[in-house]
Amino acid sequence: MTISRRLRSSAVRRPRLRVAHAISVLALTAFGAAPVLADNITLKASHQFPGGKGDVRDEMVQMIARDVAAANVGLEIKVFPGSSLVKAQEQWKAMLSGQIDMSSFPLDYASGFHPQFGATLMPGLVKGHEHAKRINGSPFMQDIKGIIEQGGVKVLADAWLAGAFASKEKCIRAPADVTGQKMRSAGATFAQMWAAAGASIVSIPSSEVYKALQQGVATSTDTSSGSFVSFRLYEQVKCLTAPGDNALWFMYEPVLISKKSWDKLNDAQKKALTAASQKAEAYFESESKKLDDEMVETFKKNKVEVVTLTDAEAEAWRAVAQKSSYKVFAEKVPGGKELIDKALSVK
Repeated sequence: MTISRRLRSSAVRRPRLRVAHAISVLALTAFGAAPVLADNITLKASHQFPGGKGDVRDEMVQMIARDVAAANVGLEIKVFPGSSLVKAQEQWKAMLSGQIDMSSFPLDYASGFHPQFGATLMPGLVKGHEHAKRINGSPFMQDIKGIIEQGGVKVLADAWLAGAFASKEKCIRAPADVTGQKMRSAGATFAQMWAAAGASIVSIPSSEVYKALQQGVATSTDTSSGSFVSFRLYEQVKCLTAPGDNALWFMYEPVLISKKSWDKLNDAQKKALTAASQKAEAYFESESKKLDDEMVETFKKNKVEVVTLTDAEAEAWRAVAQKSSYKVFAEKVPGGKELIDKALSVK
């Protein structure tokens, strides 16, 4: 081949090489480097409970964050406890707006958006921890979770907490014992029962109860067993009515994620987050009854009188609830009566 032919051949090859190189760069960008950047995701998880102080709800979220990090799938969860990022009752809205991605909070706090959620804090509806497990697999909870998803949020882990009520003035056994008291209530359904028994209602989240009791804004309160301990309410009350064998108070406090945030995850990240959430749920189930025992022990240690309801006393409270909380829910909430009937059918 002559020199001139070799030069012409080389000149033809160079554009072809440049085109091939450009195509390979585009391919790497499309299928290699770009997704690596897109798949490294940080989620913000918010809750109202004290961090690093043994609160089992905080530990659930921290456990999920640790296990997801260990899975090494390009997903990080930053946890903001103690209402440090979003106020307790604003977390549902914050998930929808994208301010946060995940939360652990009492679902009833979002009943202003979906009044059906009030059924997850209904006096006497859940009777104990084993009953709560059966409730989780029931048509009642299928309906509740359907409403959650329609609202733009997804349940990652179930959690039902037993609760109690306490007073600065005297032990609360019979409905007459709350007459004239300023009762802080966690949600509308319990507030209706307390009001029907003669109490005036104080509506604040559990994170503000200590101060309210301290300042006399409230004289009594209901809340979960975990919150009674983690918020040190034993320093402010005289008598605690514990769940015992006649629990009136159970609340659903799941770990949630916004569907928009969930949909951003790739399959490996979804798998890791699901596995971590299932592990956290199992942990919570193993700890939930211990929360009641720890509460009783802690309050007795701090010289607070602890009582439980007799069968007759519990029935008297259920009678008040039937005429107030249940009646209002059935009449005012779309599908309310059907929800209650489905829950009550779980034995």
